[in-house]
Amino acid sequence: MSTIKGDVCGLVTEIALPILESLGMELVDVEFAKVGRDGVLRLFIDKEGGINLDDCADVSRELSAVLDVEDVIPGHYSLEVSSPGLDRPLKKPADYERFVGRLVKVRTFEPLPDAAGNKRKTFVGRLEGLADGNVVIKLTEGQSASIPLEKVAKANLEFEF
Repeated sequence: MSTIKGDVCGLVTEIALPILESLGMELVDVEFAKVGRDGVLRLFIDKEGGINLDDCADVSRELSAVLDVEDVIPGHYSLEVSSPGLDRPLKKPADYERFVGRLVKVRTFEPLPDAAGNKRKTFVGRLEGLADGNVVIKLTEGQSASIPLEKVAKANLEFEF
């Protein structure tokens, strides 16, 4: 089952990237999940200035046509295209440069020390960027943290009021 999910996400990514590039958008993430006997394919897209409903409709229309012809997904499925939301995930190294100065939450696979020596798995603070393969954050408590990119389990922007 997980192999099918991985294969579907990989194939959809290959198909979606040229479509999104032609529309001036980027692919943030692809998810495929089985819901009962059917599947749900979710694409999260973004562009400078943000995504609107028309952008989602355009991508859905173009991608759906190609997916129907290529027959990538076995069985029935629903296609959902949306923005990544206010808590946008940081997936690619370029994301850590693009969102410098923003408030982020980074979760690691294992406890890691911050600059003060406190071990933790959750780091919240201002993103300072990527340096030598490490995500650098100025934590809300004041100290810094340098987290190896390969140790990051999940990273998201945090909503600020």
